[in-house]
Amino acid sequence: MLDVTSVQLAPREVTGKKVKKLRRQGLTPVHVYGGNGGPESLQVDALVLGRLLAKVGRNIPVSVEVDGNTGASICLVREVQRNPVSDEVVHVDFLRVDIAQRVRALVPVALIGEPPALRLNGTLIQPLQSIEVESLPLEMPTSIEVDVSGLDDFEKAMYVRDVTVAAEATVISDPDAMIARVEPPRVIEEDLVVEEPEEGLEEGEEGAEAPAEGASAPEAG
Repeated sequence: MLDVTSVQLAPREVTGKKVKKLRRQGLTPVHVYGGNGGPESLQVDALVLGRLLAKVGRNIPVSVEVDGNTGASICLVREVQRNPVSDEVVHVDFLRVDIAQRVRALVPVALIGEPPALRLNGTLIQPLQSIEVESLPLEMPTSIEVDVSGLDDFEKAMYVRDVTVAAEATVISDPDAMIARVEPPRVIEEDLVVEEPEEGLEEGEEGAEAPAEGASAPEAG
């Protein structure tokens, strides 16, 4: 069972476009919703939130405490909004969950091992970065390790069906989805050499075509 990380949030009265002022003060607006409680508009220190998101992602439950409230709620991060230019986190949604009810979450995939095919000048690619898993919130995998040391040629690949998770969890993603493979090196086509057609011989040069037999030579002007 996971050791649950806690975060302390504060009530928020500022809403709408005025939340820009909060961000200038180093605070990030958040929402908590779902479960047995109503939606709450809250705020948190931006640095604290950044460290939290780096640690829990969207699949690890968080114990959310609110100033002035008794008790805590177990939540999952459900949506993270970022500034498209600066990539700064501008808003986060937390979903309350029941620890006795199974939930679904995207679990990050971590590749381990070294594929022998890399020695053939190949490139390791990972089309699938996370796998959807269903489990009880406190039994959700933190990550899924996939051993790629068996990729010894360019024809082999690792798929979701090759993943093993704990018995308490169930993989939901398409079993035929590719996780990783080694791509062969790109073949650089050599420039084709185009032979230029031979230029015709100048009049009077040796080998110039003679008039056909019986044909009269052109008259001098």
